[in-house]
Amino acid sequence: MSAIINDQDSRTLGRSLDENLALFREIFSLDATFRLRDVQSGAGVRCCLLYLDGMVNSELVNQSIVRPLILASPAEGDVADFLEHRVLYANDVNRKEKLTDLLRGLLYGDSVLLMEGAACGLVINSKGWRTRGISEPDNETVLQGPREGFDEAAMLNLAQLRRKLLTPDLCIEMLRIGRRTDTLVFVCYLDSLASPHLVKKVKERLSEIDIDGILDTNYLNELIRDRKYSVFKTCGTTERPDVVASKLLEGRVAIMVDGTPVVLTVPYLFSENFQSDEDYYLNFWVSSVGRFLRYLCFFITVSVPAIYLALLTYHKRLIPTFLLLSAAQSRGGVPFSSFVECLMLILILEILKETGARMPQNLGHTLSIVGGLVVGQAAVEARLVSAPMLIVVAVSGIAGLMVPRLRAAVFYLRLGMVLLAVGLGLPGCFLGLTLILARIVELSSFGVSYTRSLEDPTVQGLKDTVVRLPWGMMKKRPAFNRNLRRQRRKQERK
Repeated sequence: MSAIINDQDSRTLGRSLDENLALFREIFSLDATFRLRDVQSGAGVRCCLLYLDGMVNSELVNQSIVRPLILASPAEGDVADFLEHRVLYANDVNRKEKLTDLLRGLLYGDSVLLMEGAACGLVINSKGWRTRGISEPDNETVLQGPREGFDEAAMLNLAQLRRKLLTPDLCIEMLRIGRRTDTLVFVCYLDSLASPHLVKKVKERLSEIDIDGILDTNYLNELIRDRKYSVFKTCGTTERPDVVASKLLEGRVAIMVDGTPVVLTVPYLFSENFQSDEDYYLNFWVSSVGRFLRYLCFFITVSVPAIYLALLTYHKRLIPTFLLLSAAQSRGGVPFSSFVECLMLILILEILKETGARMPQNLGHTLSIVGGLVVGQAAVEARLVSAPMLIVVAVSGIAGLMVPRLRAAVFYLRLGMVLLAVGLGLPGCFLGLTLILARIVELSSFGVSYTRSLEDPTVQGLKDTVVRLPWGMMKKRPAFNRNLRRQRRKQERK
């Protein structure tokens, strides 16, 4: 239908009601939800109400549109103007002449009123579709803090965001993306904090998108990010209004798509992968310990299997004697090499994680017990895998659960490190860590260095990275925001 809208941008209505109705009937000829309601208005003019069944509030249509039209007094002057300002009870009525504006209103749940002798239509707010309701996101639960989450309806999400930021400084700009879906996309930012250069860059990248449809923010994520093929995220995602509000207060820009609860925030820095939503609702001592453990777990999950494999294959002299004897004894009878054994366990671990995520919650716990305990123990007793290798891969997998935002990156990095370790030993591990570090330093997010928050060695520069300092000590905004503010001042001087 959006393809039709784009093709009809310049078309306007005629004064004949029958001709206008024939046009709409042709456009919606294959839509079983399209409804026409002829009304002989008390204003002395024939009218017709158009709407899509299931998209409107029936009671609102009856009480705020149909009833006032029937009971209206004779019209005075321009009929459309008379009905808009003196008859209809709806809180939002807009007069439109272009066909594309009428179609967009109709497709978004509004009703369209056409009148005999008027070369225009009235778009009347009558939206009434059902929504899932406000609930805490399953993948972003917190022990302490707000329990609200975004819904699939963008207008409700914007209302939740406004409740968090009670300031006229909040700017919300609307775009339409998708040749056929014509999806509403909202760009949100605080005008006094966000850099005009950043806002301009976001809108430019969004306007360059040419795709049939946008059904989720991940469509935009893959199309507007800096490095489209990098395993590291350069756009943040969240379903929590409090998280979006906090990002906007730091000078970031949020991108909201109608039809999905997931919101993008940019720029996105490497340190944000290790931040938890509840870090700011718990005592800073507790938050700092959790933050440090996430950095440590990232190193463990990426490097430990590779280091163990390198020591076992090339550097046995570096392993303590008793540990080496224990590992050699446990490998007795195992038919696979250490490399194949490690690869097999990593793949089995990923299969269990993916299956557990896709299974119903009540079956997921059973699967974890059967997969982790029964199958693992049976594999060790059957001499298919060695116990030390199973422990190493299991610890690596558990550590990876501490950094869920790096889930995709962790799998590929762990696999790459294992391949380097089996080929080059410990030098291969050091080479892999160096390449990972170089890649992280090289990345950027909307013109901001990916490691910008780690480049300032001062207390204020590191106040919200490896640890979280008390609120009384976090007196300055993030470093990337300070740089953008300087750019803004330079632009204003020019």
